Amino acid sequence: MAHDARAKPETVDGRIIRRFNNRRRIVAAMLELVRAGAISPGAEQVAARAGLGLRTVFRHFDDMDSLYREMAEAMRHELQPIVAAPFASRDWKGMLAEMVDRRARLFERAMPFKDAADVHRHRSLFLRKDYQRMRSEERAALAAALPAALRNDRKFFEALDLMLSFATWQHLRRDQKQGAVQARQTVDFAVGALLAATSK
Repeated sequence: MAHDARAKPETVDGRIIRRFNNRRRIVAAMLELVRAGAISPGAEQVAARAGLGLRTVFRHFDDMDSLYREMAEAMRHELQPIVAAPFASRDWKGMLAEMVDRRARLFERAMPFKDAADVHRHRSLFLRKDYQRMRSEERAALAAALPAALRNDRKFFEALDLMLSFATWQHLRRDQKQGAVQARQTVDFAVGALLAATSK
């Protein structure tokens, strides 16, 4: 009887650990497939990449919002060193130039995941909220880098926010078929033109 009492918690713990590990493998497999260009990986693809049975994957696919949440967390962890790096410049023009470079690198790394998220956002509350949070953080970071006069110039601020948004980067890379270097040059030119127009 004592042996049975000890075995039961161990069995339950083993199932919990196995479920956690399987879920982690599914999230990793989904991210790998998305990075490879699969915008909406199917359960069969995920199962093959994760080395799990199809039934195991389907059990986790019942809760897609939590899978999206874990994928987003994994991406945030990967990109955090770029996001959190302090600016080397102390003047606002230098910080803005650094921000252009930083966002180009961030958007390029995140683009496969963001393309996939766009496909599913209409049916995922988490992805809609995550998108809104990301845009709020981007706008707040831009506002913090600008002097008050430019921050309060609504036309300038909205135009600059547009130029430095993921939507613009996505349009340049996907729709205009520009390479990453050319897209960065286009953003640099647009930002420079805005600054020149404002200073006149």
